[in-house]
Amino acid sequence: MKKVKDILNSATVARVVATVAVILAVAAVVLVMARSNTHQFDISTDDSDAHTAVVVVAAGDTLSQLLIDQGFSNADVLKIAQVLKSDADITSLRADSDKIEFVRPSADAAVNKIVIIPSPWRRVEITCNDAGEWLCSSQDIEPDRRAVYKSGEIRDGDSFYLAGGRAGIPDGILAEVYDLLAFEMDFERDVRAGQHFSVLYEENYADGKKVENGRVLAVQFEALRGNVKMYRFRTADDKVGYYDENGNGAIKSLKRTPINNARVTSSFSNRRKHPVLGYTRAHKGVDFRASTGTPIPAAGAGRVVARGYNNGHGNYIKLRHNASYETLYAHMSKFAKGVVVGTTVKQGQTIGYVGSTGLSTGPHLHYEIIKDGKHVNPMTVKLPAISNLGAQDKERFLEYRRVLDAGIDLLSTHPNWFIQVQ
Repeated sequence: MKKVKDILNSATVARVVATVAVILAVAAVVLVMARSNTHQFDISTDDSDAHTAVVVVAAGDTLSQLLIDQGFSNADVLKIAQVLKSDADITSLRADSDKIEFVRPSADAAVNKIVIIPSPWRRVEITCNDAGEWLCSSQDIEPDRRAVYKSGEIRDGDSFYLAGGRAGIPDGILAEVYDLLAFEMDFERDVRAGQHFSVLYEENYADGKKVENGRVLAVQFEALRGNVKMYRFRTADDKVGYYDENGNGAIKSLKRTPINNARVTSSFSNRRKHPVLGYTRAHKGVDFRASTGTPIPAAGAGRVVARGYNNGHGNYIKLRHNASYETLYAHMSKFAKGVVVGTTVKQGQTIGYVGSTGLSTGPHLHYEIIKDGKHVNPMTVKLPAISNLGAQDKERFLEYRRVLDAGIDLLSTHPNWFIQVQ
């Protein structure tokens, strides 16, 4: 790691600004460079090679017709289709996406190699040997991964999604960031004007063209309870997780807010005037407003220990997560198919749908956390992490975090740069 420390001194950073590049080495080599304007280009016939024809599959095209157009007999078409199905699991083509190269040894010769590109990350090649047999090979293509940095600020009247969209963060990345932060934050109460947030995430490129967004690498949010930071990290035994700046597990065993972007309409309280009964009694959970039919995900992995109906909760489900924690979900319009007492569910799995059954004035989710048999406030209870790093992994993580933070600092002042991840 000496190389990293040498590179990140102040003199080198000054040279980075001048030369628009810096190498960061953390297990793999990372290169920070200026984002250049790239030109979109598709696979096409090279002028120097007159024996390769490239076809972009159009609507209505079939493999059989494309092969026949290239001079193949019906018997050859059948052989090639069988090889593609058995050896490459290709049974159909996608219009405006898949590309096919037909290669001939000479301009007037028959095609002896076919290259199908069913996705930017896969290349399938079939060749004809001297015996007339078609042989298939498949190659996975590594994306050109570029980590980019986006940051934003909450304004008056903003939701996190609104502020994130204004900052240029794609919807899918925003949803993933929301899911991560929901383990630590109450988005109804913790979001205030003036707060700053940022995310470092990957964009996957092929042939110089962006194809899709990749993984979230780091998240930061200035919450009311303190600055929340999460970093994606792979351990020595190849397990991937998110950790706080000290190497403790950032993903908790339960989420504070099961439904994304739902507004809190009633908080946990020992004395609350019940909106239906009219008298004061304890409100042992938190209510989240949502439309009827909104999916309700399990706040954590667990087992269904109760499912039924009562006058207060209406349709409800209770999950047991471990020896200490249970969660309860009430006022459901209906239960998810197959979710019954004894069912094991994963974190995020839909267990039911928002409704207004029981003592309820409108559609919402009533959510409770029970710890050691006592109801606790979901928004303030300290939730256990799924896992923390061991000593050896923690040392690696802390070095990785320092280098990643240095890269983030550079990107924060140079928004048109990216980090080349290898």
